[in-house]
Amino acid sequence: MSQPAIRELHTMEDLEAVSLLYADIWGTEPANTPLSAEIMRALSHAGNYVAGAYEDSQLVGASVAFYGDPVGTCLHSHITGAAQGRGVGLALKLHQRQWALARGLQRITWTYDPLIRRNAYFNLVKLGARPEEYLTSFYGAMDDAINGGDESDRVLAAWNLTAQSDPPALELPAGAVHGVRNHEGRPETGTTDAGTVLIDLPDDIEALRRTDPGAARAWRLAVRHTLGGLLADGARVVGFHDRRSYVVHRIPTPVA
Repeated sequence: MSQPAIRELHTMEDLEAVSLLYADIWGTEPANTPLSAEIMRALSHAGNYVAGAYEDSQLVGASVAFYGDPVGTCLHSHITGAAQGRGVGLALKLHQRQWALARGLQRITWTYDPLIRRNAYFNLVKLGARPEEYLTSFYGAMDDAINGGDESDRVLAAWNLTAQSDPPALELPAGAVHGVRNHEGRPETGTTDAGTVLIDLPDDIEALRRTDPGAARAWRLAVRHTLGGLLADGARVVGFHDRRSYVVHRIPTPVA
């Protein structure tokens, strides 16, 4: 399969097409699109990153990012939407990486829903980004087709652009424990009193929000409490195991 053509966007015509694409991906009315063409126009004109991916002249993905903190070192990727299963999202992120490196930036950050397995796998395994902070209900409740009225918990992921492109293979130590385990589709919380803690994710949180909102809510709270608590205590997410589980390393408690 050929790679999509990616280019920066500036005209209102192109940006309006992106706005409609985002509305389609997130399942909203065009008037309630996740990002308006006018905002993208302002960001693009101010020198930020606004790019679209095309297959046979058809827009199939887009990404919008702006300069972040620390100034001069970081790009914050606000929104990326793409057709699934065709490598469009990866092509956009690699293009964004080259754009950032050409401007002397060292890392790209973005937020994502920690419950969505495919996004966790893409961010941690395909790109090598790492969650740094748990953000509870970051945007408030969101009623689009993807979020389904759930609270918008997010993790802030950071992609170190100067790190080696192929991180070493992840090996689980014998003493790893499950802080959250997927037990017949529902979260089962356990101990986090170990050097390595695994946090399972549901098979498909987006479908679960439609079919069993109570189970979806239970997953939100279990991962919020466990992953959020560990990150707040200084633990580090070091990988994503078996396309299912965050792997978290805790900082050893000093012995008095």
